[in-house]
Amino acid sequence: MAKERANIQLSSYDDIFGGAVDVEAAKAPEGDVVVELPLTDLHAFEGHPFKVKDDEDMAKTVESIQEFGVLQPAIVRPDGDGYEILSGHRRHHACEIAGLETIPCIVRDLDDDAATILMVDSNLQREEILPSERAWAYKMKLDAMKHQGKVAQLTSDQVGPKLSTEIIAEEAGISKTNVKRYIRLTNLCPELLDMVDDKTIAFNPAVELSFLNANQQKDLLEAMDYAQSTPSLSQAQRIKKLAQENKITAEGMGIILSEEKKQDVDRVTLKNDVLKKYFPKSYTPRQMEDTIIKLLEQWQKKQRNKDMCL
Repeated sequence: MAKERANIQLSSYDDIFGGAVDVEAAKAPEGDVVVELPLTDLHAFEGHPFKVKDDEDMAKTVESIQEFGVLQPAIVRPDGDGYEILSGHRRHHACEIAGLETIPCIVRDLDDDAATILMVDSNLQREEILPSERAWAYKMKLDAMKHQGKVAQLTSDQVGPKLSTEIIAEEAGISKTNVKRYIRLTNLCPELLDMVDDKTIAFNPAVELSFLNANQQKDLLEAMDYAQSTPSLSQAQRIKKLAQENKITAEGMGIILSEEKKQDVDRVTLKNDVLKKYFPKSYTPRQMEDTIIKLLEQWQKKQRNKDMCL
């Protein structure tokens, strides 16, 4: 049963924003009404792919809300448990941190597909978007558009309707191929996808690895842990090819990952478990590196003095 709505206050933009906000920037679309809703009546969109973090940006948002209030209403839709947030998950969380009880909202009665598309399009406007967020957002939008049977209107120079991926690509300002490549990332297990987000695994190798099945990805994680290495593009392509032919094992992946990469030819890597034997437990990697450099400098000076004595 839907919760009883008490003391819901309709507000004009002047009431919410005062006179200090740019009217054009703050203006709601024609026909929309801004409503003050209790934070407790709002909940996240189901399957929402965009992460809400208590990071520096969130702290800035909280500070702005405390000083100026919420300058842009959230967009929500009613459901049986209150209201589902389509746009404004970060603002909602910031309001909770700021100690507010309500947030200005625009309420729209949308079906699941239309709500999904609005949610994705609204959140893709953010400046910083993780690969996993973009990947799942494109997939959710693609699935919604396919379910709607949505195609673009034909123009005189088109020979047929545009595919959903073409529409997404045009609206996102990237190629159709890249949309497909991002969506492929949704086939990665959470552990590998997290590595793409934190740049441990590069985007192009990650796309190749997305063709591995669940068991093969599990083997890959074990191989990476053993080799203390992540695959380059060429290594990922070889692993993918062997995996599709069912000719790869965790041991085989480990052998490939243990090969010297082109970019590592001029680099020496020492594993932490090797170094820690020679340093106090409290030493950080940076402290270990500084100490090693100092010892090498001393060694080099002794070698020079030895050579001069010969």
